[in-house]
Amino acid sequence: MTSDPLVPLAKSIREHDAVLFVGAGVSMSVGLPSWEKLIERMADELGLEVDLGRQRGRFQTLAEYYRIEHGSIGSLRSWMDRHWTVSRDKIEQSELHRLIVALKFPVIYTTNYDRNLEVAFEIHGVEYVKVANARDVSKARRDVPCIVKFHGDFDDDSSLVLTETDYLDRLSFDSPLDVRFRSDALGSTVLFIGYSLSDLNIRLLLHRLWQTWSRSGYEADRPPSFIFMAHRDPVEEAVLARWGITAVTGDDPDPETGLLSFLSRLADLVYANGMSRPGSAAGRRGAAGPTLTE
Repeated sequence: MTSDPLVPLAKSIREHDAVLFVGAGVSMSVGLPSWEKLIERMADELGLEVDLGRQRGRFQTLAEYYRIEHGSIGSLRSWMDRHWTVSRDKIEQSELHRLIVALKFPVIYTTNYDRNLEVAFEIHGVEYVKVANARDVSKARRDVPCIVKFHGDFDDDSSLVLTETDYLDRLSFDSPLDVRFRSDALGSTVLFIGYSLSDLNIRLLLHRLWQTWSRSGYEADRPPSFIFMAHRDPVEEAVLARWGITAVTGDDPDPETGLLSFLSRLADLVYANGMSRPGSAAGRRGAAGPTLTE
């Protein structure tokens, strides 16, 4: 066994054979409003009083009711487009976003609606293509990084996965973006960052990834997959290991600092062989590396 368990992940990234999956935690790191703000907005427009503690994990149902009452989510989408954004300066100062660009993943999937990743690529002068629907899939290029908006994009209302019906429809795992992800995941290492494992949709995605390989009869040939977790959780680690996912845990009480430390360590390993390393846009924080549990 290799002395550093992150070496296989770094090797896959160096060889452009790794896919990154980015969740809300990465956007929250630069000040994106929380789900609570969205719940409060919907409740205000609907004239409802809601218990944020209870609704935090059920915002999709509230969004479904919003669409029933208003006929569409158009006005809500417009509000999100205006308020679920952060300044370009914050993205430019974000070491986390700089590292994501610098690691040169050929494909990045994100369940975030915001444009933070796209802005980061533009700031650092790296060309990319955006994929948010079937038309985009057919036009995606192979010579530049691809940002796949797995739950939709503000530029296309019909692509947004926001209401309960939207999420349930995605459980079939057969949309054009799902088909593309299955293809990418079958041939590449996958790294998940910025996710809460209480999110049923990400749990389903991880399970389906394992299920696809399990049913293939070639599970032993599956490329390794990883997920960053802010804190150790033996229960989650055991379940993820059963699904063939290695949990990487941070060693800092602050989740953002822990994730930044992890990506910094990963970048060190990726560029350890003398590859040209992009310059840093901001000083690094969290020098200590993460621990990895299997």
